[in-house]
Amino acid sequence: MERIAIIDLGSNTARLLLIDVKENGHFQIVDQLKESPRLGEGMERDGFLKPARVQETIKTLKMFRKLCDVNGIERIIAVATAAVRRAKNQRSFLDEVSATCGIKLRVLSAEEEAVYVYRGVVNTMDIPKGIILEIGGGSTKIVYYNRRNLLNYETLPFGAITLTELFAESGLSPAEQTEKIKEFFTEQLSHIEWLKDVDPETQMIGVGGSFRNLCRMTKIMKKYPLKTIHNYVVNDNDFTHVFDLVKGLDLDRKKKIKGLSSDRADIFPSALAAISAFKEYMNLKDIVVSGSGLRTGIIYNYAVPSTLDKPISDVLSYSLNNLVDWFGCDQKHTEQVVNLSVQLFKQLRVLHKFPRQYLKILKVAAYLYDTGKRVGFYNFEKHSGYVILNSNIYGISHRDLVLASFVASNTAIEDINPFDWARYRDLVTDEDVDVVRKMGTMLRIANCLDRSLSSVIKGLNCDILGDSVIMKTEVEGDASLEINFALEIGADFRKIFKKNLEIL
Repeated sequence: MERIAIIDLGSNTARLLLIDVKENGHFQIVDQLKESPRLGEGMERDGFLKPARVQETIKTLKMFRKLCDVNGIERIIAVATAAVRRAKNQRSFLDEVSATCGIKLRVLSAEEEAVYVYRGVVNTMDIPKGIILEIGGGSTKIVYYNRRNLLNYETLPFGAITLTELFAESGLSPAEQTEKIKEFFTEQLSHIEWLKDVDPETQMIGVGGSFRNLCRMTKIMKKYPLKTIHNYVVNDNDFTHVFDLVKGLDLDRKKKIKGLSSDRADIFPSALAAISAFKEYMNLKDIVVSGSGLRTGIIYNYAVPSTLDKPISDVLSYSLNNLVDWFGCDQKHTEQVVNLSVQLFKQLRVLHKFPRQYLKILKVAAYLYDTGKRVGFYNFEKHSGYVILNSNIYGISHRDLVLASFVASNTAIEDINPFDWARYRDLVTDEDVDVVRKMGTMLRIANCLDRSLSSVIKGLNCDILGDSVIMKTEVEGDASLEINFALEIGADFRKIFKKNLEIL
């Protein structure tokens, strides 16, 4: 295993990620730092990075370097984006960083930056057709893909900082400034010819700090129960509410808004104005927020070199296997439990009547069923449910994530806690209780059918006769241990499915 560092130096923020990368392509972020040196501030006047901003950035990069040294990092992938790319004093800045921090920054071209953002999104989201909007401090990226293939991109030479500076001294009120920014941004969009060819059914995906702040604010307003940002949906009404709230406030009042970073409060209205202009110009409604972007794209290209040529084919399965590996679960046993769970879902469809897309929920619960044992064996199912809710699982909606957590933690000893269930009332329904109980029972049977961890049961055939389910096992070897343990769930099976369970 190798521990690497990624440094992303943007126009507004600088971020450091420490990542453990395994030879099989699995990885986990183990530490991170974020600072806001605002390197691009003041550049609009003459195109030079300002001395005060340079020194603040050097100070930040020295902190990053110290953390890298403490962790024994030998490989640092350090990139700089729009501010450094446009700076007239780029060379002297890069030399100073190298000399004082021992960090060699690679300045990304506009195309490289857009491609990394695309790869970060397409390898972590199950959205086959999307248009990505990323508003940085000094630039804005628009990336369009269809069938997970990159089709077009555009980089506009202004972002949240530069838009704020362009209209800061206009003598207009905050609300009037945001309207001017909307007009300006819309005018710039009209010059991008390929936007007219975007499929109207395309999903808008938001990337970057402004979208993460928007996400946090709407969550606080709605008392949203999950902390996860990735795959959160900001609907049209919530966006309008936040925009109307923020655009007329002075800086002091904006800094007091819960969920809005104080170091972004002054530039946030400009970002929202740009988002509003883009939504209206493209006639888009809901925004799916991605927690993955440029840095994630860099990680995938390093850990999984095949993503340089084509995206990961099954985002969810890769993400789940990554976690199984990270938690040290028995890979063979995990695959067997997943396989048997899928067979039970298909064989018992006449009883549960769940549509095929529910299989994704069961798959997540089955893959991560044993992860809770790394916390503690007793009540491990509850720990596994917590892992599912709090791990960064890609390729799954928040609703399905919550249901998978309940499926994994559902046991005969303790039924669904109504207080726990009520926390997620905006994501689940009363009818979903039946989903959790039935799929939780199927998962527990599947787990018992590999009790010896030897994959002795190769297949299942279920016949539904009268008031009984006859489960015939295809075995190689002695499966008495597995069958005996699975039969112990017979009483729960009868309670949930209204049928007696026989296993042969």
